Amino acid sequence: MAAVEEVDHWVQLGRVIRDGRARSGLTQHALAERAGVSRAWLARVESGHRKAEIEYLMRTLAALDLSLAVVPRTPPDVDPELAEALRRAGLA
Repeated sequence: MAAVEEVDHWVQLGRVIRDGRARSGLTQHALAERAGVSRAWLARVESGHRKAEIEYLMRTLAALDLSLAVVPRTPPDVDPELAEALRRAGLA
């Protein structure tokens, strides 16, 4: 099973895409062509730009054989206040 990486900042998302592209041996131009997006758009996303169109993002992830999952930040049996305190402390 592939590792799951939690992303909660645009910069992290850009890094995931950039690292996936590098692992695949693709240039920005090649990935952009494969995903049907512009190379300029891909460069902005890889650098952490905050306005990534979701359709283009989904195409890019699919071109890297990655998917996007939306999951609760905390399991239902965890006290929300404790979870927030841990998150603020950088422990969750």
